[in-house]
Amino acid sequence: MADGPVVVNSGSGGTTAIAIVVAVIAIAVLLFMTGVIDLGGGGKDVNVKIDAPAVEAPAAPASGG
Repeated sequence: MADGPVVVNSGSGGTTAIAIVVAVIAIAVLLFMTGVIDLGGGGKDVNVKIDAPAVEAPAAPASGG
């Protein structure tokens, strides 16, 4: 007597759907953080001015002989 085909139910598609949604959200966040996606917040001109402090060399030691 031959048995019929064995059907294995691996679970619902809900887990796959959740994984896809999380992956899409992660990709969207990555694109926002890297600046690829910009929703009108761009155009900001950031001017960074750095002035180094004036440093004077120490006086040469007197050579005593």
